[in-house]
Amino acid sequence: MFYTKIRGSKALIGTAMLVSMGFAAPAVAQDQLSIATGGTGGVYYPMGGGLAEIINTHIEGYSATAEVTGASVENMGLIATGDADVAIALADTVAQAYSGTGRFEGQQLPMVRSLASLYANMVHIVALESSGITSLEDLRGMRVSIGAPGSGTEVNTAAILEANGITYDDIEEQRLNFNETADALANGDIDAGFWSVGAPTSSILNLATTQDIVIIALTEDQLAASMGADETFAITTLEGGTYTGVDEDISVLGIPNVLTVSSEMSDDLAYAITSAMFENIAELQAVHPAANQTTVEFTLNATPVPLHPGAIRYFEEIGAEIPDRLRP
Repeated sequence: MFYTKIRGSKALIGTAMLVSMGFAAPAVAQDQLSIATGGTGGVYYPMGGGLAEIINTHIEGYSATAEVTGASVENMGLIATGDADVAIALADTVAQAYSGTGRFEGQQLPMVRSLASLYANMVHIVALESSGITSLEDLRGMRVSIGAPGSGTEVNTAAILEANGITYDDIEEQRLNFNETADALANGDIDAGFWSVGAPTSSILNLATTQDIVIIALTEDQLAASMGADETFAITTLEGGTYTGVDEDISVLGIPNVLTVSSEMSDDLAYAITSAMFENIAELQAVHPAANQTTVEFTLNATPVPLHPGAIRYFEEIGAEIPDRLRP
């Protein structure tokens, strides 16, 4: 739908004149909001689309659109420049942006604020069964997709490999998005790929319908080393049966995904988005099951940077206790 912004009293006079002349009144002007997500083969894009629909339906005066992006690292830049109003990003990337560390060394983004933590990503390391790859060590000398440039997957992959003594010199790295990684595996162009994504994700689901896949389990020592390298990692379980042919539960690294905005967003708008999402969470859950994790409790436990004051207003209204670390 096309919207025209109408400002000031002249617009009001013009509308009244049109109505008096027998013309229908124009649609109420809508402020446009951009939601930065990720590629279409992951969970960010459908979750962002679901949030956009909630905003369009439940917040008067605003129209939102989910935008395809390179995901977490790029999304933090879009928040900083004002080219996105809302963005989804991995907790470690958000924390690095806020503190000016890691990928954001020397370019701190202190304006980053959170509205909620949505769900936990699971780091999937996927290969075809025919590859013979069964362990992280087997990736040495292989062609490996480490994630799209500027994605949280790339950040997570680097942390896991480095923590376990594997460098990019030890592999032939490819920087592919989720759909590209799945296609490259199916076509034999790579040997393995990393996904940091909510489960299940469409790109792996589709791959598993045509290929016999394996998901590489990290050892206890490898999981511990990875968590030592990145404090936002936690062990979670990828349930057997999530993907065709992967029947056993697998312990994987999990990491929260954070819904972020700029501190420049008005308190009223941040409040409206937060309240609309939580009060209509069933609509987001209908879009993707990852939203079953989108709770106030998860937000207050998992969010790594301060909440926007508008979000705090909503949480306090419903009686939630805000940890000091989440106050700006």
